[in-house]
Amino acid sequence: MWLALATVLVQFAVVVLRYAFASSFVMMQESVIYLHATLFMLAIGYTYLVDQHVRVDVLYAGWSMRRRALVDLISILVAVLPFCALVVWASWDYAARSWAQDEGPMAVGGVPLVPALKSLIPAMAILLGLQAVSIAIRCVAVLAGAAETHFPHRAHQGGA
Repeated sequence: MWLALATVLVQFAVVVLRYAFASSFVMMQESVIYLHATLFMLAIGYTYLVDQHVRVDVLYAGWSMRRRALVDLISILVAVLPFCALVVWASWDYAARSWAQDEGPMAVGGVPLVPALKSLIPAMAILLGLQAVSIAIRCVAVLAGAAETHFPHRAHQGGA
């Protein structure tokens, strides 16, 4: 939430500086990219936790909680966890190389945190994977009859 506010404020300042004062700072422009990337990469796991991710609800909304849990469990095992593993595998060396080379800013005068920015990629996949495992465990609990729903925070809102 605070990253979204910071992104808007910094972008607003960049626009005001550019058009009102004919000035700009590369570091401010790049910081919008850093804030935006951080916001979305680190919010993916939370979005999954609160069941606000993209889904086609045409069929899903009418299903029983057990059927939803089964479909979500299969989806996690077949799609989410393999995707997370692939992203970690593909991005780990990319981020590690950036740290090893002490990679500098994207542009002269830019934000000198490129290795941290690139590290958000495997961090995102790890966080999403951990959240997927958590939801998978809750799906198993629903299927075993030990829980009513695999998204408990939604139970008081009438389901998905």
